[in-house]
Amino acid sequence: MRGGGGPRGARVSKADHEAQREINRQAPKIKNLGSRIFTLFKPYRAQISILIVMVLLSAALGIIPPLITQRVFDDGLFPETGGPNMPVVLQLVGLMLGIFIITQIISVAQAYYTARVGNRVMGDLRIQLFAHLQSMELAFFTRTKTGVIQSRLQNDVGGVAGVLSNTVSSVIGNTVTVISAFIAMVLLSWQLTIIAFIVLPFLVWGQRRVGQIRAKIAGQAQESLSEMSAITQETLSVSGVLLAKTYSRQSSEIERYSDENAHQITLQVHQAMSGQLFFGVVNIFMSAVPAVVYLVSGWLLSAGSSGSFAFGEAGITAGTIVAFTTVQSRLLFPMMGLMRVALDLQTSSALFARIFEYLDMKPAIVDAPDAKSPSDEPGKAGHIQFDNVSFRYEDASAESRPTLDRVSFDIEPGQFVAFVGASGSGKTTIGNLVPRLYDASSGTVSYAGDDVRDLKQEELMKHIGVVTQEPYLFHASIAENLRYGKPGATQEEIEKAARLANIHDTITSFETGYDTVVGERGYRLSGGEKQRIAIARVLLKNPRVLVLDEATSALDTVNERAVQHALDTAAEGRTTIAIAHRLSTIEGADRIYVVDRGQIIESGTHEELLDKAGAYAQLYSQQAT
Repeated sequence: MRGGGGPRGARVSKADHEAQREINRQAPKIKNLGSRIFTLFKPYRAQISILIVMVLLSAALGIIPPLITQRVFDDGLFPETGGPNMPVVLQLVGLMLGIFIITQIISVAQAYYTARVGNRVMGDLRIQLFAHLQSMELAFFTRTKTGVIQSRLQNDVGGVAGVLSNTVSSVIGNTVTVISAFIAMVLLSWQLTIIAFIVLPFLVWGQRRVGQIRAKIAGQAQESLSEMSAITQETLSVSGVLLAKTYSRQSSEIERYSDENAHQITLQVHQAMSGQLFFGVVNIFMSAVPAVVYLVSGWLLSAGSSGSFAFGEAGITAGTIVAFTTVQSRLLFPMMGLMRVALDLQTSSALFARIFEYLDMKPAIVDAPDAKSPSDEPGKAGHIQFDNVSFRYEDASAESRPTLDRVSFDIEPGQFVAFVGASGSGKTTIGNLVPRLYDASSGTVSYAGDDVRDLKQEELMKHIGVVTQEPYLFHASIAENLRYGKPGATQEEIEKAARLANIHDTITSFETGYDTVVGERGYRLSGGEKQRIAIARVLLKNPRVLVLDEATSALDTVNERAVQHALDTAAEGRTTIAIAHRLSTIEGADRIYVVDRGQIIESGTHEELLDKAGAYAQLYSQQAT
C-alpha cells in the first residue's frame, strides 16, 4: 500500500471478479505443458522403472489366461476324439489360478509404488510452488488476494493429485494390456480383430472433443474455487467476522458466498456429466462386440463350409471364439482407462497451466549474480543513505506524481532519525526501501556504503528489524511467537528480550505464562501487549537497524507510554528510523525529516524545526491543541 495509506482488506466488486476471470481466460497458454508435467517425475526414475517392470509383467501375464481358455475348450473339454480330458483340464486350470495369484500380488505392489510416487510428486510440486511464492516480491502480495494464492496452492495442486498418482501406471499398464490383447486377438483371428476395432478412430475423435470441453469447464471451476477461497479468507478471519458483525453484513456475506457456491455446483455438475454420453456409447460398443463376433463367426464358419469364403479354413473353433471374446472383454477396462487418463490430462491441463503460471512468474527483486553480504564493520554497519531516490508503484499511472521524488538523506550508524508528514506523503515507502522490500525506480539506496541491490537480500534483512503499526502474531504461544525472531533462543534470552520490551511482567501474570496461546493474529492480547511482544521479537533478532513504522499511532495514552519506553530501550545503540504520526514520540530524535508529496521539505532537530516556524511547527501546533 502506498505510503501506508489505503483501506486494508477492501472488498472487491462483482465487476472486478468478472474482469479477473476474463484476464485468466485470456492468459497465454503454457508452452510444452505435457513435457513439463512428465519432468516432475524425473527424480523418481528408479521407482518408476520398478513400476514399469511390474506393469509389463502384469500385462503380459494378463493375456495368458484367455489363451489357456482356448486350450481348455479345444484340448480339455471338447477334444477332437473322445470325451473330456480331465488331466489336461486340471493342469490348465491350475496354471490359470497360479497366474491369477501372481497377478494379484504384483497388483498390490504396483498400487503401493503408484501411490508412493504420485503423492511424492504432488508433494514436491506443492513445496516448489510454496517456495517460489516465498521468493516473490512484496508488491505481488499487495495486488493479489490471499485466498486466490491459497487456492492455487491447495485446490489446484490437490486437483491434479489423481493425475499425478495414476497417470504413469495407468498409461503404461493399459497401453501394454491393449497392445498385448490386440496381438492375442490377431493370433486368434485377424478377421474378427478387424470387426472389433473398426470404430476405434471414431472413439478417439470423440474422446478429444469431450476432453476439450472438460478442460474448459475445469478452468472455470478452479476460478470459482479461487473466488470461494478468497471470500472465506476475507470473511472468516477475525478481522472479517468483526467487520461483518459491526456493520450487520452477515446476511450479505452469506449471500455472496451462496452465489459463488451455486456457480461452483453448476460447474461441478457440468464437469461430472461431460463425457457421460460418450462413455455410454463406448460401453455399448464394447459390450456389443461379443454378440457381433458370434454373428460374424457363424457367417465365416457357414461361408467356409460351403466353400464360398476363402478364409473359412482359418481355424475358427469354439475355443477360438470363447478365447477371442474373453480377450476382447479384457479390452474394455484398459481402453476406458486410457481414454479416461487422456480426458483427465486434458481436464487437468487447465489446473497445471494455473500452477505453472505462478511458477513462471519472475520475482521483481532478486539477488545480483555477484551479490555480497553487508559489511559488519564498526562505523559502516547501520549507515543508510538515499541518493536522489524516486519511486513509483507499478499500478500508478504515468501522469500521477511519484510516491517519492528525488529524495536524499544520510543516516549515520547509531542515529535516531524520524520521518513525519501527512498520510500518503511517502513515509512508509522510505521505510520499505531500506530493507529492499521494493526497489527504487531511480537513484540509489545504500546500506553500509553499498547499493542495496548489490547485497544479498537475506543477509541484508538480518541487519534490519521492522516494527509496524499492526504487528502480526501467529496463532501459537507467546514463546513460539518470540522465537520467530531467533529460532534457537533459550528461555533466558526470551525473558531478557521481554523485560527490555517491558512485557515480561504482563506475560508472567497470565495463567500459562509464556505458553499462553495468543489467538488468531494475537486477538487475545491488547494492542499494547501485541506491540511490546513484537518489539521483544525484534530485540531477539538483535538487528543493526530498527525501522519503526508508526508503531504507537493506534494505541491509547497508557499503552503508548509503555510501548514508547520499550521502543526507546530497543533503539539504544542501533540506527533507528521512526515513521511517526504522533510528534511527541520523536522529539528526542537526532534529526527529523518532514515529508510532503514525496519530497523532503524540511529537516533538523525538534527545536530547530520549531524555530523555523514551517510545516513541522504547524503540525506540532495542530497536535498540541
